[in-house]
Amino acid sequence: MTRTIVSLDPQDKEWLDRMAKERDVPMTQIVRDAVRRLRREWSAESPDFKEILRQTSGIWRKGDGLDYQRMRRREWQGRR
Repeated sequence: MTRTIVSLDPQDKEWLDRMAKERDVPMTQIVRDAVRRLRREWSAESPDFKEILRQTSGIWRKGDGLDYQRMRRREWQGRR
């Protein structure tokens, strides 16, 4: 395992110490578990950009997308 130093706000450190005592585990175990959980959560929320492009390719069926975008922007400018 790799060692690292993490700077925490005092209240976060107090919370970690309290949780470690309540659960009868080392504080470092809580940090490791939290990092693993966060990695899983963020990985699940962030699908691969290229995969998203592949899945959505060709979905727009109303003509040239750039022409449509320009038309909408002209409409927005007219409302000011």
